[in-house]
Amino acid sequence: MPRTLSASDMVTRSSLSPPPTEPTDGEQAGQPLLDGAPSSASLDTLIQYLVPTADYYPEKAYIFTFLLSSRLFIEPQELLARVCHLCIEQQQLDKPVLDKAQVRRFGPKLLQLLTEWMETFPRDFQEESTIRHLKEVVGRIAPCDEVGEHPSPVCTLTALHQKLVALGQGPEGVLGADKPISYRTKPPASIHRELLSVCSDPYMLAQQLTHVELERLRHIGPEEFVQPFVNKDPLAGTKPCFSDKTNNLEAYVKWFNRLCYLVATEICMPAKKKQRAQVIEFFIDVARECFNIGNFNSLMAIISGMNMSPVSRLKKTWAKVKTAKFFVLEHQMDPTGNFYNYRTALRGAAHRSLTAHSSREKIVIPFFSLFIKDIYFLNEGCANRLPSGHVNFEKFLELAKQVGEFITWKQVECPFEQDRSIIHYLHSAPIFSEDGLYLASYESESPENQTERERWKSLRSSILGKT
Repeated sequence: MPRTLSASDMVTRSSLSPPPTEPTDGEQAGQPLLDGAPSSASLDTLIQYLVPTADYYPEKAYIFTFLLSSRLFIEPQELLARVCHLCIEQQQLDKPVLDKAQVRRFGPKLLQLLTEWMETFPRDFQEESTIRHLKEVVGRIAPCDEVGEHPSPVCTLTALHQKLVALGQGPEGVLGADKPISYRTKPPASIHRELLSVCSDPYMLAQQLTHVELERLRHIGPEEFVQPFVNKDPLAGTKPCFSDKTNNLEAYVKWFNRLCYLVATEICMPAKKKQRAQVIEFFIDVARECFNIGNFNSLMAIISGMNMSPVSRLKKTWAKVKTAKFFVLEHQMDPTGNFYNYRTALRGAAHRSLTAHSSREKIVIPFFSLFIKDIYFLNEGCANRLPSGHVNFEKFLELAKQVGEFITWKQVECPFEQDRSIIHYLHSAPIFSEDGLYLASYESESPENQTERERWKSLRSSILGKT
């Protein structure tokens, strides 16, 4: 079984001997980004670099970069079929009598490649045709199986089955209450459980939010960052299209939105401004601890929730809040200069993670929406192919660098003890819709101008049935 890939495995230059077969197009543009690998080449040449032989194995960085980006040009199922065909052809595995010595040298390298592929991109093997190609090529080397410490053919297929079963299990506490509810009336205190009654310790809540974030991140496959661009028509200029292949990515974005609305709901719910101010100060402390942990996604969600108009308009409430700490946090997440302050803090957290002496110091949870935006602009800013028709491998090395960092961060084990009651509340507590938040806000602090008064009247009529 290969060791878990790290970001350095995915993007760092190291020794990579070229495959014994010369590139079919006989052309490379620019200097190689990985020793022996072209900065651009035809798709056929890049596939050839992926195929191991008895004397050659591709660099881990190349494997990850190409498997991540190749789906923009070829379906993973077709790529595996071509790799298997090349292996059978080059190693003459279709002959009645095999060169056992040759196969014993080649077999472990092929199994290593397939194992790395399955570990990093297990969803590529969900199609029945893919499993068929896999079994065919593995079956041809099985009679010569003397792989020692390397994965055996049987173990490789068993590991794949286990991985596919695990993929069918979504993250614990899937958001069953994602859909906001409309405000009708503030429920009695005996019925509605406010967050502070479940968790009054800001440090504990920040830790439980980190649990939720890491659990959800683990279910996002690296291919989900590329998938939106697979069916994008460059001539039509269409936006990235999401599909069932990006479910986990979309669910994570929905979690961010839910946390924003949950924060706003908890602030607007109390009837007394002293209680509302207490909730705001509580969330400020939670956000500050999220920053200290390295949980920037929850930090931004909390700040965004407190900056929603129904919350920010509560001037009498904010007058009772000690806002100095909040302004410091807002400064850290200020969008000015393309989020310069946040990016500086993120680099600091990433460096701390690399030199960490404890699990807590390894935690890096980026502001996910901005991370996705960076991936989008990287894709939009550079062509997939050069004028020669070659694949722009230089672009995809940068893409692999960014996604590789994400994979490293999401593999960190959460060091905090889990509190299921708090996590259940975060997932299941009802949240107000935008109209519900505005109505709760107006009920807490009366409208200040004609526009607000008209909206309040309209909301009371449509939601409460009052005039």
